[in-house]
Amino acid sequence: MKKCFLVVLMAAVMAASAFGQSKQGNLEEVLNLLDRVSLGFRTVQTNFVWDQYQKVVNEHDVQTGVMYFRRAGTSVEMAAHIQHPDLKYVLFSGSQLQVYLPRIDQVTQYAAGKNRQDFQAYLVLGFGGRGHDLLKSFDVRYAGLENIDGVATYKLELVPKSPRVKGMFRLITLWIDRQTGMSVQQLFQESGDDYRLAKYSKIRINQKLPDDAFKLKTTGKTKYVRPNS
Repeated sequence: MKKCFLVVLMAAVMAASAFGQSKQGNLEEVLNLLDRVSLGFRTVQTNFVWDQYQKVVNEHDVQTGVMYFRRAGTSVEMAAHIQHPDLKYVLFSGSQLQVYLPRIDQVTQYAAGKNRQDFQAYLVLGFGGRGHDLLKSFDVRYAGLENIDGVATYKLELVPKSPRVKGMFRLITLWIDRQTGMSVQQLFQESGDDYRLAKYSKIRINQKLPDDAFKLKTTGKTKYVRPNS
């Protein structure tokens, strides 16, 4: 009788353990979610708040605006319309990153070249990319569950493999919505205590985007510069 009781007890403990693991999730579960979302991904529109903190001067540079993502073949394109504190437009398409400053009417163009994978891995992080593709560019660690502004999320910690990207960000943390598979918060930790915190809200998935979402609103007098040409 005692032996039977022990068998039942052990089975119950193992079942409880398995339930706990399922409830907590794991890295493979998150990567599979991102893979599934990527299959049906076409577009995303989201509001954002970017907070750049610099420890040496103890200052926060906060920018707000709207971001757009869309599938382009096997890649994802990104456009950001920064509305505050100054107008700025950022466009990543193909193998080129462009930044337009209307105040000085200038577009700065950066050719991704052989670093295109690094550019895309960083700029479209958490929006439409395959989960297992993260493993190509980052060492990824599952860090559990966390509630962000009322949203249940998976937390992932990413260490860039590329020396170039690692020189900019030693650690990137993503909070992925458990329902939609989209990133609702990102933390990019630089050297020392400097960081960039990005928060996303009003995320609209696979809906029609504005016609001018991926157009730089330049003028006939816009100056174009290419720092790395």
